[in-house]
Amino acid sequence: MCTAERGDQGSRVACFGILERLNAGEVVIGDGGFVFALEKRGYVKAGPWTPEAAAEHPEAVRQLHREFLRAGANVMQTFTFYASDDKLENRGNKITFTGAQVNEAACDLAREVANEGDALVAGGVCQTPSYLSCKSEADVKAIFKKQLDVFMKKNVDFLIAEYFEHVEEAVWAVEVLKETGKPVAASLCIGPEGDMHGISPGECAVRLVKAGAQIVGVNCHFDPMTCVNAVKMMKEAVEKAGLKAHYMVQPLAYHTPDCSCQGFIDLPEFPFGLEPRILTRWDMHKYAREAYNAGIRFIGGCCGFEPYHIRAVAEELAPERGVLPAASEKHGNWGTGLEMHTKPWVRARARRDYWENLKPASGRPLCPSMSAPDGWGVTKGHTDLLQQKEATTKAQLKQLFERSMNH
Repeated sequence: MCTAERGDQGSRVACFGILERLNAGEVVIGDGGFVFALEKRGYVKAGPWTPEAAAEHPEAVRQLHREFLRAGANVMQTFTFYASDDKLENRGNKITFTGAQVNEAACDLAREVANEGDALVAGGVCQTPSYLSCKSEADVKAIFKKQLDVFMKKNVDFLIAEYFEHVEEAVWAVEVLKETGKPVAASLCIGPEGDMHGISPGECAVRLVKAGAQIVGVNCHFDPMTCVNAVKMMKEAVEKAGLKAHYMVQPLAYHTPDCSCQGFIDLPEFPFGLEPRILTRWDMHKYAREAYNAGIRFIGGCCGFEPYHIRAVAEELAPERGVLPAASEKHGNWGTGLEMHTKPWVRARARRDYWENLKPASGRPLCPSMSAPDGWGVTKGHTDLLQQKEATTKAQLKQLFERSMNH
């Protein structure tokens, strides 16, 4: 499919879709996190994490897309995370727009900004409350199909099934998405321990490729190096099975060395106290290089990733891509702009080795370096995960509070 004119960024002037770019060995840089970024800005409610801002506050979503594009991203993923009707209506959540309206608005915004640069539009679906509540395969697939109808109407360039804790549900999503004939990427929110039923990253990847995914990887839940390690396991297993695929990674921008199987959701700091864990731009340089050296060519970010993080990824991979993003014009790679600072000790920091070897202090006396996760060991089929349209009752909350005190 002809999707974007390539000119000053490459030697050829032609049209390239996601698979053409990856087949040519190009680095594709994804965008960053939307729900966390927009929640911090006051446009998304922490709890449901649903993307109604695409319809309610399009100017906010448009601006964030634009900042990621300027930072070097060449994939604009539609802000359709948790945009299925069963999630929009879950536990008393009230919005004034239908799922279809949110999805359509998100597609229009992503396309508008993608057209301002050399970017593709990816329509995304993710895990559903219906799956956790043990609804049938047909019921879950119908939810994906409803979102997919909008993506086809808006003619997105490719599709992503992302943020799946269970490979079974991800396979169902891929089976629906591949029927469109558009390229399909599948990304699980798992670490090296595998999915919530203990299926290894390698086996997950093999199942996804066999289901029809041409790009496989992981997103969210864990820090960059943990996610890269999980994708390495996927790549090894896919190759051992004699299959072919491209690989993607879109991790958190938070350090998570103390996370268990379910990742940062189990951390006591989730979701309002995570800032001390944020990665620096220099951490992102290391991440980008590690991902590239692992053979991953679709490299982006998820929760916590701000445009400056994506800029760092683009700067690190500028030699391979042959271009620096516009956002680097005033920045100066590896802090070279500090050469103009008034204070001599700050001017002395205008060098790569200083920032590469820095061990940042938190400035928080007596704070621990790690936390004890709160994971309760529940997953699909457990009564605690059965979802409901009604708001969580005070009695239900009291039961949870008491249980939390005993952990």
